[in-house]
Amino acid sequence: MDLKEIFQTSNPIIGVVHLLPLPTSPRWGGNLKTVMDRAEQEATALASGGVNGIIVENFFDAPFAKDRVNPAIVSAMTLIVHRLMNLVTVPIGINVLRNDAESAMAIASCVGAQFIRVNVLNGVMATDQGLIEGNAHRLLRYRRELGSDVKILADVLVKHATPLGEAHLSAVVKETIERALADGIILSGVSTGSPPSWEDLELARQACGQTPLLIGSGANWENIPKLIQSADGVIVSSSLKRHGRIDQPIDPSRVRQFVEVMQRSLSASCEPENWKLDKPKSEFPL
Repeated sequence: MDLKEIFQTSNPIIGVVHLLPLPTSPRWGGNLKTVMDRAEQEATALASGGVNGIIVENFFDAPFAKDRVNPAIVSAMTLIVHRLMNLVTVPIGINVLRNDAESAMAIASCVGAQFIRVNVLNGVMATDQGLIEGNAHRLLRYRRELGSDVKILADVLVKHATPLGEAHLSAVVKETIERALADGIILSGVSTGSPPSWEDLELARQACGQTPLLIGSGANWENIPKLIQSADGVIVSSSLKRHGRIDQPIDPSRVRQFVEVMQRSLSASCEPENWKLDKPKSEFPL
């Protein structure tokens, strides 16, 4: 997978639009326009702030179905993603939580989105939704049937989950690439808002080889200068929201601050004398 071909950069920042509860979810509010309006506001804030891509996901539909979601959710997400693609110019991807990869692939293929995120592509993970089994064989065949070129970004040892049996990170990364045929790898911390450890990033980086590695959670403007040294890009959400709270909307000023620090950090890898990682925190206010 060539990140530059999709995101116009080899080190993309991918923001996340967390959709308000969708039809049939427990907290569905009964008005799809409200959901669309919030999604438009957040996508605009992310794009104008300088992100290189956006993932749309049904984050507030919790508690999630572990695999197949209701058709109403698929329909709503299709409408919303299509609307956003006509609103912003950055590439858009889809994550249908908790692990409905085929619905994500169907939506992306129909509206022309360029990538999806799959929490469990292969292996078996114990989660709060129960045991989730990866279905790479089915997803890859479905992509071929659709005649689609949508890229698959796959989590390894995904957050909010525990693998059955012992799992060595390097081995899981290699299997996800070589046997499950993921186009890119995502590494997260243990939960939403927590970053992966530096040691795990280093192991994953070595195991990925030429396959892109993205940070999947917990990145902020304080830790991204270090984390990005062992990753190709980052998926970021919580730290871009108002007051850093997951339930709040995207804060445009936080987006701009994160993008600025990320860009300066990447420049520093070539010209370290131009950037110090220990700048006062007051330059990046909360």
